[in-house]
Amino acid sequence: MLSEFDLIARYFTRPARNTERVALGVGDDCALLMPAAGMQLAISTDMLVEGRHFFPNADPAKLGHKCLAVNLSDLAAMGAKPLAFTLALSLPAADREWLAAFSQGMLRLADAHQCELIGGDTTKGPLNICITIFGEVPAGQALRRDGAQAGDDIWVSGTLGDARLALAGYRHETALDQASQEAASKRMHAPTPRVELGLALRGIAHSAIDISDGLVGDLGHILDRSRVGARLEADRLPAGTILARQEQDLRRRFTLAGGDDYELCFTASPARRDQVLAAAASCATTVTRVGRIERGSGLRIVDASGKPIDLQLASFDHFKSS
Repeated sequence: MLSEFDLIARYFTRPARNTERVALGVGDDCALLMPAAGMQLAISTDMLVEGRHFFPNADPAKLGHKCLAVNLSDLAAMGAKPLAFTLALSLPAADREWLAAFSQGMLRLADAHQCELIGGDTTKGPLNICITIFGEVPAGQALRRDGAQAGDDIWVSGTLGDARLALAGYRHETALDQASQEAASKRMHAPTPRVELGLALRGIAHSAIDISDGLVGDLGHILDRSRVGARLEADRLPAGTILARQEQDLRRRFTLAGGDDYELCFTASPARRDQVLAAAASCATTVTRVGRIERGSGLRIVDASGKPIDLQLASFDHFKSS
């Protein structure tokens, strides 16, 4: 049977790739990081709990990808370059096959973003994955939630809603054929963190957030922190490929408040539209202008003709959502 230290050595210990920034990684009481001169550290933590954030018996390779992807998405929203991360892992048992697939899925994504695993902890218990990620951003250039300005365009990257549609299919809330379920599920199980877009938007966007709990709720955090309001055009929201085939009410609900998209929502001056589009093109990511920041407070959702839409929407809340 694997011991705790055998487990760490076999599946999670590698020589540091980025020795300029990581002076000491896995194997000591602390890791040692060296941010470049003039850089600030951007730090975020996310916890994924079995039965709450992912299904029991989830594919371990996809789970390894997703648990790091959601953290990379936070760095993307700040315009921060990934640097390193720690992993705290609670496991029911030290299953070699599960650990091999999980670590491969996670470290493959880490390598794609040159993000070092530098430490963490393991213990026996219910399956629980907690990652703390570190990035760096030039001082004063981080994309924040409190920078939106009246008159700004509101943009979203990629598409929205297919992850929520996949969940609806799993829960039998919506009938999907097998091909549609599998296609939508890719967005749920293997999100793409928009790290390159976040970097490209530095100096262009006034504010940004990643869409993890649903656009309405996450945009609401920008509005609250920036002390502004907004007008959001529901029928301009870019629905995912599978969701786009569904009826209008479902499209609206899942693009507005679906969650698990891990796209970026950001605001920028209308004068910067060409720069926004160029930034998106530089990293092969689509962006869509979906609304406008306004003076005052609150969020108004309208249809294609500008008529207010009255929908009862709630983004994901860990202590309210089922």
